[in-house]
Amino acid sequence: MDVSAYMGQFLTLLIIAVALGFDAFSLGLGIGLKGIRLVDIVKLGTVIGLFHILMPIGGLLTGQLVSGLLGSVATTAAGILLLLLGGHMIYSSIRGEEVPTFNHRSSLGLFVLALSVSVDAFSVGVTMGMFSADLWLTILLFGFFGGMMSMLGLLLGRKVSSKLGEYGEACGGAILMVFGLLFIV
Repeated sequence: MDVSAYMGQFLTLLIIAVALGFDAFSLGLGIGLKGIRLVDIVKLGTVIGLFHILMPIGGLLTGQLVSGLLGSVATTAAGILLLLLGGHMIYSSIRGEEVPTFNHRSSLGLFVLALSVSVDAFSVGVTMGMFSADLWLTILLFGFFGGMMSMLGLLLGRKVSSKLGEYGEACGGAILMVFGLLFIV
């Protein structure tokens, strides 16, 4: 892969990682508003970051399999998947869905919380697998931004109103929809 193609892939993955991070940010913001200790912020952010690594790996492997089966149709399918995922994120933010309440101090609550915010990373991983995206670059960017943006949301949630969470998820959904359209066109 030449340098310009790699930089294009890096920029695309970076923007998608930030878009996915907005979902983790909005969840963190909602939880942070309810009050959370700093040690729990670090623990929760780390686990969410880890899930933003593991889920795309499964998605990338699934996407590579689907790409092999679908061939040239894979690009359109990937674009449609991103459009649907982005649309769902925007719809959820408009509906004003409440942040689910989990006991983030219990192992089960932490697992469910991290899994719920990382499901989108699996779906995007499927899309990236259809394009044979660089595995290490994808999981490192997704993991870093998922973990850091959830920590930022948790920290900021201690200070601001819940309205930012809704805008964060809608912004992330809009970014995914734009990439979906670009993949289709």
